[in-house]
Amino acid sequence: MTIERRRIYILPTRFGLTFAALIAAMLVAGLNYNSNLGLAIAFLMASLALVAMHHCHRNLLGLSVDVNLESDAFAGQDAAFEFTLRNPSAVDRCDIEIHLAADAAAVQSVGAHSDERVTVSAAVVRRGVRRFSQFELRTRYPLGWFRAWTYVQGSLSAFVAPQPRGGRRPPAAAKEGSVPRSEAHGDEDFAGLRPYAPGVPLKHMAWKVLARGGDAAVRTYTGMAAQPEWLEWSALEGLDTEARLSQLCRWVLASEGGFPRPYGLRMPGVEISPGRGAAHRARCLRALALHPEEPAASLEPGP
Repeated sequence: MTIERRRIYILPTRFGLTFAALIAAMLVAGLNYNSNLGLAIAFLMASLALVAMHHCHRNLLGLSVDVNLESDAFAGQDAAFEFTLRNPSAVDRCDIEIHLAADAAAVQSVGAHSDERVTVSAAVVRRGVRRFSQFELRTRYPLGWFRAWTYVQGSLSAFVAPQPRGGRRPPAAAKEGSVPRSEAHGDEDFAGLRPYAPGVPLKHMAWKVLARGGDAAVRTYTGMAAQPEWLEWSALEGLDTEARLSQLCRWVLASEGGFPRPYGLRMPGVEISPGRGAAHRARCLRALALHPEEPAASLEPGP
């Protein structure tokens, strides 16, 4: 959006009002005591205030602003929105303040014919979706005597996933942990042993079985990529809603970062097909963020 003249509001700050009262006192004193020097200084300061008001208003006029409408975060952390300020004019724009909420603000200056990016972080405490219906651009440049501001209407959404917590291991990790590390074979999963047959490569021999006095056997594998991993809501029996969501969140992060196989997510009313990558991870985390909250138990006594 480009800021037009009719969108900008301007009022004096507290310091500006104090300065106006001082000018008025100087004018009264100069007239009362017939002091030409006092009147000249009062008129000079009033002219300076008018010029400062013009520059404060122009500091926002014609400035363009863009922002990503969606952000992902975890409960208890910050949701980051990236703003882009574009200044097509030949005048530098100094000390532009971006206010997203009472606890989310940033200051950035933009040179002539240039763009600047600034990140505004908003604290998010609870899981869910936090929406911002508008944000504010303001400035007190150059002297702080006036404050010019404008409101930008827009729907900014922060998808807040639960905190990744829980002590249960992901299904893939539990299965992988049951296989000795020495028997791992690239991107394949250990499937079992079969009798030795002539022609089998020696690297597939189960030497530990042979050393214990057993028959010659060969390790067999199945491709992990062909076996998608499902992160199931039903696999977390005994946990409440928020604890299940936190455990699933931890499983999503572990599956994305530690195992080469695709993974999917199954929750009440939601089924996300197996996949991998940043987009798939974000889709799973947003599904966790959008899960309805468990209704609070009624505090009214029963009959």
